[in-house]
Amino acid sequence: MEFLYEYGLFLAKTITFVIAVIAIIIAIASSAMKQGGKKGELEITDLSEQYNEVEEDITHHLLSKEEFKEKEKQDKKAAKEQAKLDKKANKTGEEKPESLPRLFVVDFNGSIDAKEVSSLREEISAILTVAKPTDEVFVRLESGGGMVHGYGLASSQLDRIRQHNIPLTASVDKVAASGGYMMACVANKIVSAPFAIIGSIGVIAQVPNFNKLLKKNDVDFEQFTAGEFKRTVTMFGENTDKGREKFVEELEETHILFKNFVSEHRPSLDIAKVATGEHWFGTQAKDLGLVDELQTSDDYLQARAKSHKLVQIKYATKKGLAEKFSKAASLSFDAIISKVWQNNRIFPG
Repeated sequence: MEFLYEYGLFLAKTITFVIAVIAIIIAIASSAMKQGGKKGELEITDLSEQYNEVEEDITHHLLSKEEFKEKEKQDKKAAKEQAKLDKKANKTGEEKPESLPRLFVVDFNGSIDAKEVSSLREEISAILTVAKPTDEVFVRLESGGGMVHGYGLASSQLDRIRQHNIPLTASVDKVAASGGYMMACVANKIVSAPFAIIGSIGVIAQVPNFNKLLKKNDVDFEQFTAGEFKRTVTMFGENTDKGREKFVEELEETHILFKNFVSEHRPSLDIAKVATGEHWFGTQAKDLGLVDELQTSDDYLQARAKSHKLVQIKYATKKGLAEKFSKAASLSFDAIISKVWQNNRIFPG
């Protein structure tokens, strides 16, 4: 009898635990379904306000109490006078003084497949709804390159800004190589940190081949295609000289397109000299004409803080649990590949 009682108690606990787990799974699934139809949203940050707050905090600590009170008094007086002028202008119909031009700040930290282009598209579309030719778009760009079609689309997104006659500045603090430089060269002006890695105008493809290993273990690999060059090289089949030649020919064609693209946007470049696949540090890149100024993004923004209203635009999406795990795995893979590239000084196109 005691055994049945203990067994019943154990069964009740087990059922309760299973029900709790199922309830949690249903809640997560329900939340995911609700968020599934939701798009991301724009995050707009007033960087000018942040700069002003930092300045005020430092000033507060540097000035004596009497000096700080005097400064506050002067600031309030100036604000009142400006309010009177605005009120008078409203009554008399006079034109108000022109407001400061805006500088829109966008960040692009590119991965191998340039999946960040989806957010870039949204950010640029938002900016173009309000930006004027007197404004400026400032892109903080970091990328060692990746897939050609992904970075080609990202470059086209930046070109939309140029097509609307809005000044575009690309800033590189660490690296803009290969596909990253393809994006940067679209800008009216490129600023680079002295030791940032710039260039790598070339194309690379690496394909492992396991055919000998398969043969050694008596494993047949069959591949069926329609079209002579539907598949030029393969990972598991036996590659032919003709297939290799065609593959290299396709790489050369891509390289020509890349060089033409860079030449179109930076015609003063000696493209034959810089399109060898090499990369340079910022100081060397400036001498070659790959960048226009040596400056960090922080210096550039601080210099503009007094003459422009700085606004950061970011398109953010809420990610589900599966997406977060996928993102973490992707970042880990990108980090490993980037480390290999840095150690071997290789940047794919």
